[in-house]
Amino acid sequence: MKPIYKRILIKVSGEGLMGEKGYGISAAAVENVALQIKQVYDAGVDVCVVVGGGNIFRGVNEAAKGIERTVGDYIGMMATVINAVYMQNIMEKMGMDVRVVSGLEIPQVCESYRYRRARRHLEKKRIVIFAGGTGNPFFTTDTGAVLRASEMGCDALLKSTQVDGVYDDDPRKNPKAKKLKTVSYNEVIEKRLGVMDLTAIAMARETNLPIVVFSQHEKGALAKVLEGKGNFSLIH
Repeated sequence: MKPIYKRILIKVSGEGLMGEKGYGISAAAVENVALQIKQVYDAGVDVCVVVGGGNIFRGVNEAAKGIERTVGDYIGMMATVINAVYMQNIMEKMGMDVRVVSGLEIPQVCESYRYRRARRHLEKKRIVIFAGGTGNPFFTTDTGAVLRASEMGCDALLKSTQVDGVYDDDPRKNPKAKKLKTVSYNEVIEKRLGVMDLTAIAMARETNLPIVVFSQHEKGALAKVLEGKGNFSLIH
């Protein structure tokens, strides 16, 4: 591998950990993600990970049913910790040195987020999985991912999704949706393309953080993206 990025943050959705299941965690899906990460980790790339919690609990959906948004968001943040600890265990069995760092204070389970400590883990060539969002309600894991990527000095944020890039409409519903190979931050915001929430896109624009959107289902997709190959869209 000849990676074009030295330090990256990979955003993995909770839904991406379900595999063929309708909810919960699929060991096979987690192993697939972990193997792709190991390939780039072994190539010397500094790796951060942010994992969602939608496979366990979606705070926004539950808020629509009547639960308080703040309560729903905190439950969702705890769901991301469950996913992160599970993923850490799988990755460690593959020989990777991994730390889970949480925006929520859960010292019996994982480290609490401290900027300097997290940067130090990366300097020691450890993979850092950020869980617990920002530790605050009303912020999505997309926004948390852009925030952590910016704090850690990442060269790019790689968003692993169920589709192979950014489209002008949902390709799963509209077979005529057009793929956009490159798109600007402003276009994503103005056209409301839905690839990430608008707060995350605006923050990425402010910090000039490139966002690469690719499908996690393609074999070796992560490594291909890091070499500038494969199927993906670039937001910059």
